[in-house]
Amino acid sequence: MITVNPFSQLSGTVAPIMMQAFVIIMISLVIVSTLLDIIHKKNVKYFFENAKKAKKSAKKNLSTTEKTSVILKTIASDIATTSELGAGKRRVAHLLGMYGTILFWVGSVVMIFCYASPSSETPILWPIIWHLGAIMTVVGGSWFWFFLRVDVYSEAFPWYRIIQADLFVLALIACAFFGLIWSFLQSLSLENRWDATLFLALFIISNLVLFGGVYWSKFAHMFYKPGAAIQKNLAEADGSRDNLPPPADAPEQFGLGIKREEPKHY
Repeated sequence: MITVNPFSQLSGTVAPIMMQAFVIIMISLVIVSTLLDIIHKKNVKYFFENAKKAKKSAKKNLSTTEKTSVILKTIASDIATTSELGAGKRRVAHLLGMYGTILFWVGSVVMIFCYASPSSETPILWPIIWHLGAIMTVVGGSWFWFFLRVDVYSEAFPWYRIIQADLFVLALIACAFFGLIWSFLQSLSLENRWDATLFLALFIISNLVLFGGVYWSKFAHMFYKPGAAIQKNLAEADGSRDNLPPPADAPEQFGLGIKREEPKHY
């Protein structure tokens, strides 16, 4: 199963051009929904206005080299390895989900656009990337959903409590999970399998919810957070600190009470 391109097998009943059109539609939904989100919430306008304010209160003019260095460090640390989450379970779950999703999506695009034809021979690497990415996404997303969400971990809400903000992570987990099951059932190469068709339909629906629900979910945050992290680090480098006061010089004295339990209150 893990070495088989599921989209190549699917091309026996669904034309590759239809699969490619579906991917293009999903990408278009992300672009349009993100633009609508930007217009509605005015995120980009806020970032630019905040950057202008920070520039006026900057204590140091950063050179192009210094700015580039800050941006590269931010990409390598805050974005690529999510260092802001520390070294705990939350960071591991986030990295599993993030890189799993990237592998899953990249593998999907490559196999659909390059190797979806029944006559094409898919390099074994791409199905492995696709399946491994899906597994990582399910593991990381489920770990976060059941154990690490703030309202579950710190506020004692039940794991099955669902709000609008959960749309992205649930749709993402469902997409990878249904994709894996569909791939497995299809790899059995048995005729007239209603269950394979069922999970293919669930896979398609979860994709529609994931990419079609960008405007209502936290999907667009993937584009905002890198920009916010870069702006924050640039503000610290030039001394403007987003108009926040500098850290106090006094030592941190919290008393012995802070050692009584692991900090987990967000």
